[in-house]
Amino acid sequence: MIDVTGVDYIRIPAVDIDESKRFYGETLGLPPGPTDAGDWVEFQAGDVTLAVMTPETHDDTFAPLTPSSFALGVPDVAAARAQLEAEGVTVGDMWDSGVCRGAGFTDPAGNRILLHHRYVPHEQK
Repeated sequence: MIDVTGVDYIRIPAVDIDESKRFYGETLGLPPGPTDAGDWVEFQAGDVTLAVMTPETHDDTFAPLTPSSFALGVPDVAAARAQLEAEGVTVGDMWDSGVCRGAGFTDPAGNRILLHHRYVPHEQK
């Protein structure tokens, strides 16, 4: 067994890095992370770093993330949904599983992301 201490970053492919930087930094309001190398820019989502990057400059080809590859935890999905819609972002219908609530949206590159709120947080160890 290896000693995993957490998730260091999630790589998010971008088509237009400037458009993606505006979306993650201004529309979503995520604070900048430690790195902005032009074709790789990081944003902080709690204790996880979102590394927005252009795949072509990192020996890869662009393909959007599969639907709901990651979920952004928010205290109020309805309020977050309303804020994004006020910014011109199309957000899908809200759903409720009984354990959590969510709604999906798409970033400028076509990556599907969830707004998510778990009713009872996981226990921290």
